[in-house]
Amino acid sequence: MYAIIVTGGKQYRVQQGDVVYIEKLEAEEGAEVSFDTVLAVGEEGSVKVGAPKVEGAVVCGKVVKNGKGKKLNIITYRPKKGSARRMGHRQPYTKVEITAINA
Repeated sequence: MYAIIVTGGKQYRVQQGDVVYIEKLEAEEGAEVSFDTVLAVGEEGSVKVGAPKVEGAVVCGKVVKNGKGKKLNIITYRPKKGSARRMGHRQPYTKVEITAINA
């Protein structure tokens, strides 16, 4: 069984036991989280699609850790001025293990 959930403005296709990296959640490590915005739930041969979401469907998960991604180096410059600036960015994420899909 799989489900398509929405969190952090992005859509993820998840199954029980999957580990996904999502946009940062305000949750401690080891905490249980639930995603109630489920767009579709599917099994072999049948798919249940919501309009806009499947009523009563909930995907449960456990927070494994919170962290930051790899550093992105950004260089901005102004042509013909001899001016440049280096910046870096590390996007925060939450690593979640999917424990159950209740449809």
